[in-house]
This record gives sequence, structure tokens and C-alpha cells, in this order.
Amino acid sequence: MMVNPVIVLGSGNRHKGVEMSEIFAPAGIVIQTLADLPEHIDVVEDGNSFEENAIKKATEQARFLNRWTIAEDSGLSVVALNGAPGIYSARYSGSEATDEKNNDLLLENLKDVPLEKRNAWYTCFMVLSDPDGKVRFKTEGRCCGRITIERRGHNGFGYDPLVEIVEYHKTFGELEPSVKRAISHRARATRQLIPVLINLIDRGELT
Repeated sequence: MMVNPVIVLGSGNRHKGVEMSEIFAPAGIVIQTLADLPEHIDVVEDGNSFEENAIKKATEQARFLNRWTIAEDSGLSVVALNGAPGIYSARYSGSEATDEKNNDLLLENLKDVPLEKRNAWYTCFMVLSDPDGKVRFKTEGRCCGRITIERRGHNGFGYDPLVEIVEYHKTFGELEPSVKRAISHRARATRQLIPVLINLIDRGELT
């Protein structure tokens, strides 16, 4: 019986793990998160860009685990805040940051900004590393929208209840998960990676 290839996602975030597992499933690729691997290391995200952080997380984790590893660094950039929170999205509200605190701070910082000037975009930079820590592929996905005045919806995670996709007139928090899997920044980056993985599987490098 053929065994589906398993790739490590260099993140302990189970929300991301579920989201990416659903995107990879049609290609027959299984995702394990760091939450499934107690022997993983904690990589310090001290890069100056999404790309630098993603490369560091992918290569260092891959070398330590001796496994094919995908890592991504993603975040929200708001035009009115000069691109903030950007690479600091996950810890926007400080060392004890939570999704709720981050959302509260974002709304506070935009309280005097009218809706038509609250444009924003999600970025996901994704990197594939082989077990030797060599970068084999890099890709970036973006999804544009705007920040709402208040939270709407309970789907997703992070800033999703505040990020409205204007064409749909809904936030990611209101959209069905199947729609998010089709249009999100992470989905767009992942779709570019899938053909690369399939090619590696066909060549016998990834089993």
C-alpha cells in the first residue's frame, strides 16, 4: 500500500496546520506540525522580513529534525499604519500577545481612520527546505482587503474577524473556510508550492 509523503510544517500553530492540511490533502501530502513533534527546536524569529524569518524557521528546523520542512512567516500590513504590524503581527500587543489583544490594539490604533482609508493586506512568505537545510523553493502569497470598524464573524484566527475582503463584503471571520482556502495569502503561496512537491515525489526525493 502506498504511503502518503509527510512534510513538517515549522509551526506549532494548529490553526495553520489544519488550514494547510486541507490545502495539501488533494495532492496526497500529509502535514505534521511542531505540536506533533516534541523533539523540535524553538527558532528565534529575529529576521527583518517575512522572507528572512521563513528561511530561518525552515532551514534550522529541517536540519535539526532531518526532515523535509515547510515554514512560513505571515502577517498583516495596514497602509494607514505605514505597514504595521507587519512581521510583528503575532506579537503586536507585546510579549503576552493574544489574538484578542492584537485585535483590540489594531482597532485602537485605527479609531480615527475612516473605513475608506483602512486598506490592508495579508502576506505569507513560504519556504521549503530539504533535510540538509538547503532552501529548495520560496514563494509569496498576498491577499488584499481592509480593516473593519469592529469584529465580524467567528471563523479563522488572528486578525480574520477584522479583515474584510471587499469583493465578498465579508471578513475572513465571516467567510466559509472553503472560500478562505481558495483566496487567502497562505492558500496562494501553498498552491505555488504544490507542483514543486509533486515533482520531488515523482523523482523519489520526497517519500
